[in-house]
Amino acid sequence: MPVTKSAQLLATTLCLLLGTTAFAQDTTTAPAADAATDAPAADAPAPDSPVPNALSMGTEAAAADGVGSLYTAASFDKWEQRCFRTEDGADPCELFQLLKDGDENPVATISLFGLPAGGQAVTGATIIVPLETLLTAELTMTVDGSKARKYPFSWCEPMGCVARVGFTQAELDGFKKGNEAKLSIVPLIAPEKRVELTLSLKGFTAGYDAVNAANGN
Repeated sequence: MPVTKSAQLLATTLCLLLGTTAFAQDTTTAPAADAATDAPAADAPAPDSPVPNALSMGTEAAAADGVGSLYTAASFDKWEQRCFRTEDGADPCELFQLLKDGDENPVATISLFGLPAGGQAVTGATIIVPLETLLTAELTMTVDGSKARKYPFSWCEPMGCVARVGFTQAELDGFKKGNEAKLSIVPLIAPEKRVELTLSLKGFTAGYDAVNAANGN
């Protein structure tokens, strides 16, 4: 995967700056014949008051599916191939899954994408969990009952707390062969408990291959 696309996936934030336009109608008052009437006309605006006809003409709003928007290119069981729309059409993609608890409440998300060759990690992942998570307990993951691995959280933002994870080729192969992974976190208000979330691996191989193909890997 080209480094430029990896950078786009790791930090895709666009700011659209919208300008405003306005027009003002000049107000002039003809001088009175009588020299005694030097005061401004009664209907003229005071020097510091807004001009009555200063109206906004509006600006063109950015399209919901325009540059920088996120869209689903394909679905693979519980996985989605999500892509970011760019000006040149070379849209970088990631493999996404929404994780829910036993009551079907959305709890966390995971996004995976291939990395450039040459590093220890062949796959990167961004995992976002609720803000009310005990960060010092870290994130735990296991695939089909294998030995669990722990990952630290990198930062928190309004949408949740983020763990940036790297997977080796052996771990990626485990995802491709596996049935499900288990992710667990510890709630801040109940540090004696762990919340376990199931990550389905059905459709993972097809989805991951599609994302790599879209990203030129």
